Amino acid sequence: MTWTRKLVLDNGVRLVMERMPSLKSVALSVWENVGTRDEGPRQKGLAHFLEHMMFKGTRRRSATRISHEIDSLGGEMNAFTTHETTALYIKVLDQQIGQGIDLLADVFHHSRFDRKEIEREKQVVLEEIRTVRDDPEDFVQELHAKQVLRGHPLGRSILGDQATMKRIQRRDVLHYLEQHYRPEKTVIAVAGNFEGKKVEALVNAAFGKWHPVGSEGNGVQRQKPPHVRGGIMVHHKRLEQVHLCMGFKGLPVAHPARYAAHTLNALLGGGMSSRLFQEIREKRGLAYTIYSQLSSFSDGGVLTIYAASGAKEAPSVVEVVCREIKKLQKRGPLPQELERTKNQLKGTLMLGLEGTYGRMNKLAKDELVQGRYVSLRELVSEIDRVSVRDVHEIGRELLNFGAMSVTALGPVTPATFQEKILGQA
Repeated sequence: MTWTRKLVLDNGVRLVMERMPSLKSVALSVWENVGTRDEGPRQKGLAHFLEHMMFKGTRRRSATRISHEIDSLGGEMNAFTTHETTALYIKVLDQQIGQGIDLLADVFHHSRFDRKEIEREKQVVLEEIRTVRDDPEDFVQELHAKQVLRGHPLGRSILGDQATMKRIQRRDVLHYLEQHYRPEKTVIAVAGNFEGKKVEALVNAAFGKWHPVGSEGNGVQRQKPPHVRGGIMVHHKRLEQVHLCMGFKGLPVAHPARYAAHTLNALLGGGMSSRLFQEIREKRGLAYTIYSQLSSFSDGGVLTIYAASGAKEAPSVVEVVCREIKKLQKRGPLPQELERTKNQLKGTLMLGLEGTYGRMNKLAKDELVQGRYVSLRELVSEIDRVSVRDVHEIGRELLNFGAMSVTALGPVTPATFQEKILGQA
C-alpha cells in the first residue's frame, strides 16, 4: 500500500516519507534550507563548495572508497546547490537501504575537509566556473541574474567567483558549516519501496543525536526580498550568435497566484506549442532556441525569456517577444489554448513523479515550502482551477515593459535594442 508520513525527530530534523511498494528502488536525500543567498560578500560560492567537499573523504571512508562503495551497490549518489537549498541524495535498491542511509549520514556528519583536498577541489570548481564562461547560454543567464537582481545574493552565481574561490580556506568551510547547518533547517526525504518503522529507526539513529556546536541559528538572518530591476546590458563578445535574456518580475514560490503564473509561463514559452516558439522559430525562423522559465524563491521571483539568434535577427526577436506579450496583456489566452497548456502542465507533472527521484524531490520541497505534503490530486485540481481571467490578470501584473530587463551576449551594442524596448514602455 502506498502512503506518506511525516516524523519530527527530537532534535528538530524532519523526516518525510512516501512508500511506493511497486518499485524495487529507494531514493533518500538530506536537504538543508540554506544556499547561495545565505552567503556573505566574502563567502561567494561557499554553499556549493561545501557540497563538493562532502564527497572528499570522511573519518571512516576515503573519497575513493565512497566512489567504490556506491558503485558496488549499483546506485547513484550526488548533490546539488540552489540559491536557497543544498541537498545530498542517494538512490539504491530497496534491500540496500541500510547501507544507503549509513553512507549518506557519514558524508553529511563526518566529512574531514582535508586541507589538501580543499586545495585540489578549489581547482575543480575554478574549472567549473570557466566552463560556464565558455557556454554562452549559461553565461548569459548568469549575467542576466546579476543584472536583474543586482546587489542581492540571489543574483550571484551559485558557483561563486574566481577571486573568492581562490581565497577559501578550511576555517571558512568549517565556519560556514557551523553557522548554517542546523537540525531545525534539515529535511530528510525518502521515497520508494521500504518498511516505514525500519527507516524511522535507521534515520533516528543516524540523525537524531545530531546537536551542532554553537547557539541556535548563530544570529544569521536572510537578506531582504529581492527587487527586480529593468534596463539593457550588453556584454560584447565575438560569437556566431547573440544570446538574449529578457526578464520580468516573477512570484514567490508559495504565492497564491503561482499556478496562474506557471500556466502563463508555459503558454508563453514553455514548449513547442507555446506562442514564442511558434512565432519566433516556426513561423519566422528567427531563432533556433527560444523558451521562457519561471524562477521562484521564498520571497520573490523572475520570469526569464531566453533566445539565441543571429546578430541581424536579434532586434526582431525582441520585437516579436514584445508583440506577443502585448497580445497577452490585451486579450489574455484563448480558452482552447489555456486547456492545452493546462494539460501540458499536468502531463509534465505526472511524468516527473513516476520515479523515486522525482517523488523524493517533491516530498522535500513540499515540506520546505508548504510545511506539509501536497497530493498529486490537489496539484491537478489547482491547475484545473486556473481560468482565462487568472492568466490574463497575472500576465498584466508581471509582464511590465517599464521593468523589463534585456541582457545580450554577442556581437551587438545597446543601441541594437534601445529602439525596440523604448517603444514598449
